[in-house]
Amino acid sequence: MAIDSYMDELNLRISRVTEDLRAIQQELNCAAMQAPGDPELMESLHALSEAEPITVLRSAVDQMRHFLWFYSQVVGSEPEIGDRMRQHEPLKPAGPTRIQQLSAADEAVLLRYLAESKDRKPN
Repeated sequence: MAIDSYMDELNLRISRVTEDLRAIQQELNCAAMQAPGDPELMESLHALSEAEPITVLRSAVDQMRHFLWFYSQVVGSEPEIGDRMRQHEPLKPAGPTRIQQLSAADEAVLLRYLAESKDRKPN
């Protein structure tokens, strides 16, 4: 029951963030469309594009995009791993090959790296 509540809260939060991102994009797009005819607005937009909040947002969105791609690959393309993640079952050693062991270790390191890198720009 607690997992369902957590997932509902997470889905609600994802919806809010998605709506906020779309609103920001729409506002910036409208301003950019009006800027060519308004030199003051053009100057303000140029200053905004170099401001820290835009840089931080761009970095966070890029990191999230990379993480979501990786997450969808892990959860979506290998049902066995996805099922275990959803059910919170530990991986059972059933004689995995060395390549499988390395792959699982690489995925864990990448997940930890992405979770801990808040201000780092992606490659």
